[in-house]
Amino acid sequence: GNGTGAKGGAGGAGGGAILVGNGGNGGNAGSGTPNGSAGTGGAGGLLGKNGMNGLP
Repeated sequence: GNGTGAKGGAGGAGGGAILVGNGGNGGNAGSGTPNGSAGTGGAGGLLGKNGMNGLP
């Protein structure tokens, strides 16, 4: 069978809002062919923005 491809980039951390808390870290990238799946961005605080998803 085919080998697994390179992992995609990890998702960015979510932006934390002041007095609300830091956003979660981006998820690890999954492996696959031909490219790995991108990591999902972490969720931001109540007033913070969510992190961007990683590139495959």
